[in-house]
Amino acid sequence: MPTRKKSLLRLKTLPSFSDGSNDRAIQNAILAGLPPKERDAVFAKLEFLELPKHLVLSEVGQRIEYGYFVHEGLVSILAVMSDGKSVEVGLVGKEGFVGLPLLANFQTSSTRVVLQVAGSGFRISTGDLRDVLRECPNLNRSIQRFSQIMTFQTMQIAACNRLHEVHHRLARWLLMSQDRIGGDAVPLTQETLSHMLGTRRASVTVAAGILHKQGLITYRRGDVRIDNRGELQGAACECYENMKRQADKWQSETASK
Repeated sequence: MPTRKKSLLRLKTLPSFSDGSNDRAIQNAILAGLPPKERDAVFAKLEFLELPKHLVLSEVGQRIEYGYFVHEGLVSILAVMSDGKSVEVGLVGKEGFVGLPLLANFQTSSTRVVLQVAGSGFRISTGDLRDVLRECPNLNRSIQRFSQIMTFQTMQIAACNRLHEVHHRLARWLLMSQDRIGGDAVPLTQETLSHMLGTRRASVTVAAGILHKQGLITYRRGDVRIDNRGELQGAACECYENMKRQADKWQSETASK
């Protein structure tokens, strides 16, 4: 089971984000979209940290101490059963925010939130988050909208895990991961993928073999490389396109407001 590794969090220094001169350096979509006044208020409360692989950001039943705006890396949201088994119900990358229960003033986590791919992010304490959400309506609105996207994602993944074959689900997961971390390589073992997809490792091996024979991916120990994204989209179940289509639709509905 992953454990919280506070000692591995190392503060990193970056050029100033608050003056608007370095917008390209802000990878997190929520922070990048803030108007300058709100950005100043928010960044005054943030810490920029390295987030190592397997770091647990929140655990089932435990108090949520911080929210995180992901800058780089891949965060997995896991539903955990009483026997310790878990299955992934959500993915968050540079598009989003971790700590959504805090929006409703909930203090504890219903899921395990863990880094699957190491990266970095901006951390904010629960108290500071409450303060900036009162002061920053655009930030509040953006996180609320992201919350709706995550709710839909969780619903779609639940249906996907029940209805679709493992190789279709694997293709969907790889596409979702690539959208969030960029590049062609997804640095995860088959054992980790089996936990993410809620299936046996042997099933992941078979699924990866199917996609490999079709020329869509290359698998080496601890690394899955996407060789043909266009064809991989065709091999994925409908869930990937459903999630992407709905997110794009909601974004277009709010773009002019």
